[in-house]
Amino acid sequence: MERRGRPEAFGSLPLLLVCWLAVGPVLPQVRHPLPVLWMMPLSSGSGRENLTAGVGPAVRLALQDLKKQPPPLGNYEIQLQLLDSQCDPASSLKALFDSLWAGPRYRLVLGGVCPAVTALVARSLPALHLVQVSFAAASPGLANRRWYGNLFSTMPSDRALNQAAVKLLQRHRWTRVGVVWRETPRLSQMKEDLIRQLLKADVQVVSTESLSDDVCSSLEKLKALDVRIFIGQFEEDSASEVFCCAHRLNLFGARYQWIVVGGGTAGRGPGRRASGCTADSLRAAADGSIRLQIRRLGGTNATGVSGRTPRDYQDSYLRQLTREGSPFSPLHAFAYDAVWVAAVALSRVTEAVKHREKYGVRRNVAASEAEVQGMLLEAVKKTQFEGVTGPVLFRNGERVAAIELIQSQGSGAVLVGEFSTATHQLRLLNHLLQFKGPGPARDRTLVRLQHRRVNLLLYSIVSSAAAVTFVVALIVLCFVAVPRKRWRLRSSGGSQDGLLLLGILLSSSSVPISGLDGASVSDWTFEILCSVRLWTLSVGHTVGFAVLFTKTWSIYSLCSIKQKQQSRLQRAGRVVLWMFLLDVFVLSSWQILDPLRRVVLQHPLESDPADPDVIIRPHSERCSSVNMELWLTAVYGYKGPLLGLGCFLAWDIRSVQVDHPAVSSRHLTLSVFAVTVFSVSGASGSLLASHSPPVQFCLSSVLVLCCNICVLSWSFGPTISYLWLHGNERPQPSELPGEAAEEEDEEQLSRMNQRLKTRAAQLSVEIETVTVQLSEASEPEMLQHVTRTSDDEVGPGTWTHEAQVSAEEGNSSPDDVNSPEHVRRRLSVQLPILHHSYLPVVGGVSSSSSSLEAFVRHDDVARRHAPGGDSPLNRSEGSCGLETVRPHSFN
Repeated sequence: MERRGRPEAFGSLPLLLVCWLAVGPVLPQVRHPLPVLWMMPLSSGSGRENLTAGVGPAVRLALQDLKKQPPPLGNYEIQLQLLDSQCDPASSLKALFDSLWAGPRYRLVLGGVCPAVTALVARSLPALHLVQVSFAAASPGLANRRWYGNLFSTMPSDRALNQAAVKLLQRHRWTRVGVVWRETPRLSQMKEDLIRQLLKADVQVVSTESLSDDVCSSLEKLKALDVRIFIGQFEEDSASEVFCCAHRLNLFGARYQWIVVGGGTAGRGPGRRASGCTADSLRAAADGSIRLQIRRLGGTNATGVSGRTPRDYQDSYLRQLTREGSPFSPLHAFAYDAVWVAAVALSRVTEAVKHREKYGVRRNVAASEAEVQGMLLEAVKKTQFEGVTGPVLFRNGERVAAIELIQSQGSGAVLVGEFSTATHQLRLLNHLLQFKGPGPARDRTLVRLQHRRVNLLLYSIVSSAAAVTFVVALIVLCFVAVPRKRWRLRSSGGSQDGLLLLGILLSSSSVPISGLDGASVSDWTFEILCSVRLWTLSVGHTVGFAVLFTKTWSIYSLCSIKQKQQSRLQRAGRVVLWMFLLDVFVLSSWQILDPLRRVVLQHPLESDPADPDVIIRPHSERCSSVNMELWLTAVYGYKGPLLGLGCFLAWDIRSVQVDHPAVSSRHLTLSVFAVTVFSVSGASGSLLASHSPPVQFCLSSVLVLCCNICVLSWSFGPTISYLWLHGNERPQPSELPGEAAEEEDEEQLSRMNQRLKTRAAQLSVEIETVTVQLSEASEPEMLQHVTRTSDDEVGPGTWTHEAQVSAEEGNSSPDDVNSPEHVRRRLSVQLPILHHSYLPVVGGVSSSSSSLEAFVRHDDVARRHAPGGDSPLNRSEGSCGLETVRPHSFN
């Protein structure tokens, strides 16, 4: 029986085992404690709220959920030792040392929401062999991993918010912003980091204004600086005051954009109402603003490591909050995930240490504090799970999370974008993003560059007029240069007319060149055209005026009584040459020492009538040099006195009458005055219109062309008209004007010289005949007919006739003064003198240059024998202004 009973006993064991597994173990599960320091401010001193009361329910929920986890995580229990930091660095550091001294041995510190306390404690963590897991945003000053390598936070740092703001600016190409911020320790560091990132991204920070004193005055300064994009760094309690002032200053709407970083209520409306502003005013001012905030709950509805979804956790937290009557804290979800990070990291390190001590090579050697700290640090770095705030993982000590972009639209808030701290990419939902205007606001008043240039139609008209003037002058030049059989068109000689027309051609050709700008040609070509225009205009003006001045001086010299005693006048070509050489010297010095360059001239800003948000900045191009005023003064310095002297001479000869109907000194006077008036007007107009090259071009071109047309009309018009009406008539040499007689035709001069030479030869033959007859006459016969005149003296002009009469009478004695011997002696002296007196007419030398009486007598003899019956210079005595000038040859 005993043997049979044993198998029955053993057969009931499996049944009992199954029942035990179904019912569960009777003994409770033993959980190993993991001591953790929880550093939080318990008091609400200095105006701070009790943050511990707000996150306490979330921490208790995390501890409850940890108990439900299977091993190995469920084998450990987090035991939190609360440590009051009081938000004071010294008090918190003393409390930390006291806790470490009293024990037990702590490996990890949880919490630390005060930036000053966190910075001090995190700096001492490596020396204390501790690791800290915070659930508050780390300030940008804690980004240095060499100093704060043992600090981790389940909440993204403030640097991530600044990075998201910079990405948003770059997306809409906003490069000019203004920053308004509230002076707090955290926001001060955040503002400094924002400025560094903006400068790195080439974004101009116009000004940073603090909101500590007067919010409206700070915003008014930014408005005066034409700031359109505002980045606000202030807490929720300051948002209403800021947007109230923005509404008063009209800093909202299509022209402005607000970006709130580090707080604010753009996602939930303007918050509490500010004094002086209604709810509608605050809503209108905040409408369209974009707020950057950290995502507080996961975006998906997936179950995390705790077995809860984000929505399930939030409902549980709110129920716990209502049951305990605690205030709401925006950090509750991050505190919940921070407890899980600490539990996961500590459980892994503990399991690793146990496994090493039991199965490792150094199983009998306990791990040192440094080794445990290193293992815990690596465990936190490699932590990765799905939390209620989204995926929990760390990169360079910072939480990888998403930054939400929430835009205020009317009375609600819309999620319009997301910035990932893992990829640093910004994703915008453009179909949800709304702007008050047709697009994003401009970051500044749009300055539109406007190149002021000569209008194409105006340039075509002026260039056509210059071309017509050029062609007309060229046709007249052909008449002057080509001699004709019956007439050569001359007003003062062909060479002077050609130079005058050459000056007109040069000055007319400078007009089209001055209308070209840098947009039509390259910079190098534009600078060459500047020099070409200067040379053509200046040389053309100098040559043309020199010819007119020479003509005026010639007539003035003929009209002057003092000039009667001068044998010749200075040739006109020398005056033109000296004026031309002076002009070339000045222009060459200008070109070599200070050449003309292309200069961009900026004009005053102008508003666009079509778009008040656009300002027009006109600019133009002109030719200029460093010492432009000095060179212009030099050019005007030697041309001005010449213009004045030319006007004086022209006014003095204004009434001179000329026999030929085609030429008048009045026309010459008008030409000189026209050149002077247009030159002075052009120089003054160019200086006054130098700020506007298009106006300067129009003014100078019109004056130059009008001057050329006037000179052509008054200098060549009457002669061309006379030729048109009297083309078959040939004017007599005596009818040519006084200026034309200065350089008569070579053919006429040679004919006159030939006639004078022939007449001189005839006179020589007659004199010789008379001499021979007198020699052959008998001395007695001549003495009989000579009448003795002892008291009267016979003049040289009447001696021959008296001698003949006396010789016929023959009443003189040999000793008489009229005896044949004395007569022959006198004839031998007087007849050669009479013969040589005609030599100056044919180009000989006067026998006596000092005797004016002999010159007049000889001139009378030549006038009696000349074919024309008059001397080359024949004018009446008296004032020049009332006389008729006859031609005279100065060759």
